[in-house]
Amino acid sequence: MSADAPSLLAVEEVDVQFGGVRAVDDVSFEVPQGQIVSVIGPNGAGKTTLLNTISGVYRPRRGRVLFGGRTISRLKPHRIARLGISRTFQNIALFPGMTVLDNIMLGRHVKMRSNVFTSALYWGRAQRDEVRQREAAEEIIDFLEIPGIRRAPVSALPYGLQKRVELGRALALDPNLLLLDEPMTGMNVDEKEDMARFILDASEEKGITIVLIEHDMGVVMDISDHVVVLDHGKKISEGPPDVVREDRAVITAYLGENLTTRG
Repeated sequence: MSADAPSLLAVEEVDVQFGGVRAVDDVSFEVPQGQIVSVIGPNGAGKTTLLNTISGVYRPRRGRVLFGGRTISRLKPHRIARLGISRTFQNIALFPGMTVLDNIMLGRHVKMRSNVFTSALYWGRAQRDEVRQREAAEEIIDFLEIPGIRRAPVSALPYGLQKRVELGRALALDPNLLLLDEPMTGMNVDEKEDMARFILDASEEKGITIVLIEHDMGVVMDISDHVVVLDHGKKISEGPPDVVREDRAVITAYLGENLTTRG
């Protein structure tokens, strides 16, 4: 980790247990502001459980999660979202009958200043608020290079574009921290290249700190600043991609010998 970058997220000695199974077992790591940190490991390693703990879906049995120095381990997901943490999911969680624009607009709901009562009393204020949020959603649509499908129902889109829309909805929150749970699963090579580019642009142009779960190790090694490796709920390694690539424990548990020979 860079000594110059302050930590935006800190996971400290976190345990998450379901019955007699420790899905996350005494895991600690930090995510510096502005970096892309990937969490990798075989299926069942506890990666998604860890993201669910950071986002408030699960509460740790022990340990804590800090965001900007504040403990968030006991906060509900909607309160964590309001602090500036957004996420995508392994399985697409969009509203298929709604348009691309409307799905992305839903990501702006925490930014809305008006509610049903103020909308009734102050129509002009509510209308201006709606216009501001729509402009922000349109900017995201342009950023993701999907203006031609803004009015299309999500159900009519191919899988790769649906994943891009889900990223757009997460970006609509204007997050400080973006949690991406396997954003490239099921994509072809070209779609993965596009998604990797958008993730890098979100980090570099928008200054968003990113925690990424991804099984494509080529992508992980190319775009990550730091990699954390889990196996059976435990952290077995962490460091820069080149260091993790050569770690014998990682090779044995997950990556395989052939990754060490890649250029």
